Amino acid sequence: MNDFQSKLAALRQQHEQLLTRENRPVQGFGNGIYERYMYPILTAEHTPLEWRYDFSEQDNPHLMQRIMMNAVMNAGAIKLNGRYLLVCRVEGADRKSFFAVAESPNGIDNFRFWDEPVTMPEDVIPATNVYDMRLTQHEDGWIYGIFCAERHDDSQPGNLSAATATAAIARTKDLVLWERLPDLKSRSQQRNVVLHPEFVDGKYAFYTRPQDGFIDTGSGGGIGWSLVDDILHAEVKEEVIINPRHYHTIQEVKNGEGPAPLKTPQGWLHLAHGVRGTADGLRYVLYMYMTALDDPTRLTCQPGGWFLVPEGQEYVGDVMNVAFSNGWIADDDGRVLIYYATADTRLHVAVSSLERLTDYCMNTPADGFTSAASVENIKRLIRKNHGTLQ
Repeated sequence: MNDFQSKLAALRQQHEQLLTRENRPVQGFGNGIYERYMYPILTAEHTPLEWRYDFSEQDNPHLMQRIMMNAVMNAGAIKLNGRYLLVCRVEGADRKSFFAVAESPNGIDNFRFWDEPVTMPEDVIPATNVYDMRLTQHEDGWIYGIFCAERHDDSQPGNLSAATATAAIARTKDLVLWERLPDLKSRSQQRNVVLHPEFVDGKYAFYTRPQDGFIDTGSGGGIGWSLVDDILHAEVKEEVIINPRHYHTIQEVKNGEGPAPLKTPQGWLHLAHGVRGTADGLRYVLYMYMTALDDPTRLTCQPGGWFLVPEGQEYVGDVMNVAFSNGWIADDDGRVLIYYATADTRLHVAVSSLERLTDYCMNTPADGFTSAASVENIKRLIRKNHGTLQ
């Protein structure tokens, strides 16, 4: 075996060790709501070697990476035919993101990417970048992927940072072949759009996040709701805010839906992200809320504060202080796998259950929006623990 072959064999062995590494829960008491796991489930190093290396000794004698990967993050999630599947946002060193499917036998570890990235058909106007797909297994029989399509804002030709965001729509039966539908039409820019899994009044229902610009939400009030007659020509004609932003809260600057909500006997269970400004930039956190089964626009409960934030090394990466989720899976036994990315760099899993998550939502105090209200919530809990609550 020559030097090239030895290097390649060692590279394959190292990669296989990473892919087959057992992932175990973090030891300790935690918060009782979910368990975090020791290792990220997917990183740039998990991408197939065939995507990055030219294995020809003649063409690549130094065994260099010809195409480098930067990050794996923000994955839509689905359990299909007994397989745990993630449609990940993979970002190359060229800053372009694309979709790729990773599969696991248990949803916790041993994730492997399918042989090739997803070939996503273009809309009429091609997108420069696509990312952050939400998967919805809709009652109409299709699996829908709603994702952000980014293009340069040609109304500002001299500004190379000016961009527009639209909600792109595609559908599939198997995550292999995708049918691209026209982008969602809307008066405002739209990011973090999610399709509700059931018809509402015979129409398709979308959770939206209207915003004035590509980055700034401006007058966009939070998580919106819109009913659409025809998914083949989807258009936001009327939009109402069902979960607004609030001053001095975790969702002061931005407030967007995460994955499609989960249906429980107590109501629709939602995972969302909130953004606030700090002296060190924007802070992205995850939070939860619930809406009524008979009216998904009616908020029934929302615990105060964040549900999940970066911890330890999760804080470090391309974009610091970010936790983001657009995918989760509810198993038949009630287990819930929450897939979240940190620092726009890597993907993790946290494990809970429908029982625990509904308990958390329904029995955690809401944000009272003042310091005095926060203190009263703490004092009420103290008195209950002392047996003196009136």
